[in-house]
Amino acid sequence: MYYLRQVRLHKLLAYSVLPLSILALAGCRQLPPSKPSSQWTPEEARGAQVYEAKCARCHYPTSTQSLHGPGLQALTKLKSMPSGAPPTDERLTAVILQGRQMMPATPLTDNQLADLIAYLHTL
Repeated sequence: MYYLRQVRLHKLLAYSVLPLSILALAGCRQLPPSKPSSQWTPEEARGAQVYEAKCARCHYPTSTQSLHGPGLQALTKLKSMPSGAPPTDERLTAVILQGRQMMPATPLTDNQLADLIAYLHTL
C-alpha cells in the first residue's frame, strides 16, 4: 500500500511539475542580442538619434522591461508585439504615426520614420 502511494505521488509530480518547469524555462528564453552600434548603417545611426529624441523617454531599447511603454528589445524579431499584432514595418509605422492606447502619435518626416524603422530592426 505504501509503495503504491509513493508511485502515485511520483507520477503526480512527473505529470504536473515537469511540464510547469518546462513552461517556465521556455518563458525565460533569451532574446536575440541587439546589433552592436559599431555595425550600424548610417540610416540605423540616424534612427538611433530619432529614437533618443522621440522614443527613449518611454521605451527601453535593449530590454523587454516596461518604462512607461513596453521595452523594445528584439521587437521586430518576435512573432507579435505586446498588442498581439505582428511587428511588420507597416504596423510599426501605423503605431508610431497614429499612436495606440496610451502612446501618443509621433509626427515624423518620411526620412525620420525610415531611419527609425531601420534602427528598430537592430534592437
